[in-house]
Amino acid sequence: MNKNKRAKLEKKGWTVGSPDKFLGLSPEESAYIELKIALGEFMQQKRKEKRLTQIQVAELIHSGQSRVAKMEKAEKSVSVDLMIRSLFAMGTTKKELSKVLNN
Repeated sequence: MNKNKRAKLEKKGWTVGSPDKFLGLSPEESAYIELKIALGEFMQQKRKEKRLTQIQVAELIHSGQSRVAKMEKAEKSVSVDLMIRSLFAMGTTKKELSKVLNN
């Protein structure tokens, strides 16, 4: 956000800060959420790279298309374990996964 916009908002009584501060997240919670989002984005990227539909991925992991959509959007109801297992099922290597985890 640029300085002028921030100043105008603060002048009107708004508090400008990060989502972590707004939600009261600990550094650990914030890191977990960022990790989950990165996994979801990578999962979608990998699926598209392999030219698979969500339905095809769902069949591959013995799940439903809506579950795959939720994984790609990193929804709260989806476990990191399921996301990682699904990535491996799509052919992701440990090296590729480590790059996602280290970004």
